[in-house]
Amino acid sequence: MIRLRVLEILKEKGKKKYFLYKNMDMSYQNFNKMVNNETKSIKYSYIELLCELLECEPNDLFEITDEK
Repeated sequence: MIRLRVLEILKEKGKKKYFLYKNMDMSYQNFNKMVNNETKSIKYSYIELLCELLECEPNDLFEITDEK
């Protein structure tokens, strides 16, 4: 399973989830599902914005796990 690492990256950078939410153009419900890995897809524009806000590369955002 591919997993989004947003919460871990925020913690590493000393930033809060609220910082990210306020800078994303999406509803809180969709935002929360995305960062908690409860969604099946993510728009490329959101990946790009996440990279800009978190100062990382797309490869840093994702990890592969054995979970299903």
